[in-house]
Amino acid sequence: MRYYNLFLGVIMLAFTTKAIGQKQIKDFPLFTINEKSVGVNEFVFLYNKNHQNQSEEITKENIEEYLELYINFKLKVMEAESRKMDASDAFIKELNTYKEELRKPFIAETDILYKLVKEAYDRLGWEIKASHILVSSPPDAAPSDTLVAYNKALSIREKVLAGEQFDKLARELSEDPSAKSNGGLLGYFSALQMVYPFEEAAFQLNVGDVSQPVRTRFGYHLIKVEDKRPSSGEVEVSHILVRGSDEQAKNRISEVYEKLIKGSDWNEMCAMYSQDPGTKDNGGRLRPFASGALASAPKFEEVAFAMDEQGSISEPFQTSFGWHIIRFEKKIALPAFSELEESLKRRVARDERMSISKTLLIEKRKKKLNYKEDPSRLDRIKAMTDSALISGKWSLAEGLEKENRLFSLNGKFYSVGDFSDFILRNQSPTNISPGNYINQLYELFVEETLAATEDEKLQNENPEYRSLVKEYREGILLFSIMEKEVWNKASEDSIGQRRYYDLNTGKYEAGMRLEARIFATANRDLLKAMKSRIISGDTLKAEDMKQFKSVTPFRAFEKGEHEAINNINWTVGLHEAEANGMYYLVEAIKLMPPGIKKFEEVRANVISDYQDKLERDWIAQLKGKYRVKLNAKGKKKAIVELTSKDKL
Repeated sequence: MRYYNLFLGVIMLAFTTKAIGQKQIKDFPLFTINEKSVGVNEFVFLYNKNHQNQSEEITKENIEEYLELYINFKLKVMEAESRKMDASDAFIKELNTYKEELRKPFIAETDILYKLVKEAYDRLGWEIKASHILVSSPPDAAPSDTLVAYNKALSIREKVLAGEQFDKLARELSEDPSAKSNGGLLGYFSALQMVYPFEEAAFQLNVGDVSQPVRTRFGYHLIKVEDKRPSSGEVEVSHILVRGSDEQAKNRISEVYEKLIKGSDWNEMCAMYSQDPGTKDNGGRLRPFASGALASAPKFEEVAFAMDEQGSISEPFQTSFGWHIIRFEKKIALPAFSELEESLKRRVARDERMSISKTLLIEKRKKKLNYKEDPSRLDRIKAMTDSALISGKWSLAEGLEKENRLFSLNGKFYSVGDFSDFILRNQSPTNISPGNYINQLYELFVEETLAATEDEKLQNENPEYRSLVKEYREGILLFSIMEKEVWNKASEDSIGQRRYYDLNTGKYEAGMRLEARIFATANRDLLKAMKSRIISGDTLKAEDMKQFKSVTPFRAFEKGEHEAINNINWTVGLHEAEANGMYYLVEAIKLMPPGIKKFEEVRANVISDYQDKLERDWIAQLKGKYRVKLNAKGKKKAIVELTSKDKL
């Protein structure tokens, strides 16, 4: 297990660290395993990466210790390769997932992401008040149905331009259910609050303009911008909620308001009267929010943003949730871009605009890799696609030649047969149309092929990327074979565990022990009260236990194992102890003489020790199976390189 942790650290570090500075030396063989050579450069690079945050002086001894571990690591990887573990579907899938992340810094996608993040930030500086009319159309609608919806939206727009009232048309024709009551009015919103195509269109319009039909996953929208204003930032408030719309609820909130006006404590009133379970115990505090964030309660926003004096209290008002009183905490201006950039990256990554970014990036990558397509071949496949595809039973139709070329990347051709194999590997039953599904599969096939081409190109041309991929590949293999040969064996082999325990009982000897349970609290009075109850013979119940910060159940304790145990006389009975601001009650029931711990007591330790034994035995077997030859000159070069004063 220790070995695994050592090299897993190397693997995980690669996510956050590009090649660390190191003096480049002419490579030299360090050791061979069955004539497969491992160079000095590789060892030095990984040693530096794995020790870059450690302050200890690098010595010949700890280099040699690490070298032994590294040889063992390579032996295990070679054994995994000999068993074809790198050919399994699970391995390939996991490695490809890591490669996808590793490639990102090398294929310059950050410029597109930066533009989207900066765009979102700039828009956060403004708020738009807009209304809309929706003509529903699902994302997978047939082209003919989509056209009908589009034309309907156009005809409504013509009515608006002819002078009919937008809100009246929204109430009559919009397929957004809320339009019946609000006339399509959405209130104020900013960036990242609407689906991206809607946001994009709204921010392009002037006040009073009505958009052309805008396609989103909901259908077609006509958008009318009512107002634009600089952002109000965010507001932070606390509230007391009384649910209900009847007279009783109104009277209750009025009663609370009167008490607050007369000086009652806000937190106490909140805990006593608020019916918002998520906030009543923290003074009603809500997370900061911007305009448009509470679309279901516009009155709440209106009242909150109208306040500006810290600690001031609103009069009671009603929303769809019930009756509220708000206490104003603070307003928060839009922070600088540098402060928001990282959080905006995360939000943009979850937002619909990321798919826009992905599309742009794919087109950029296609161009870079000289992508050329034969659309007629794809059209033939689409024309011959039927319901078998969406039932997961697709097969290549007669008349479609496998050898026909679909597209090329970097001069390498990909055929109808290649796409057919991809479909067979990835098809599954779905409820979308065959035409849309074949398009999705083709896009995924192109993306997969792009990724494979980029990966091959990077590994051929970029040593840093090649090194990272190798680390991840070997790390996955290590994990897989250690799980199979050591970890699972040790944890599942109960007979082997018991046998190991019986042969090594000396490792599990214990000194004098005290069987006890320990109560911990910061309240000394509680400790005294519970002690009196125990002395009087009262049995403590579950609700009593909950009053303590912690209760350690009855078990055998050794000296030094718990601070409370160290500060009492080792006798049967009740003992009080104090340490680090905590009060302890120790209920001791038995003094146990020195002896061997029972198997059940040390089973976790036995499993860990048994793992170490299995690993040692397995390494010995591997060293018998594979020829390991250390190059003395290579070892000397590595030590000199790692211990030299001028290295980074």
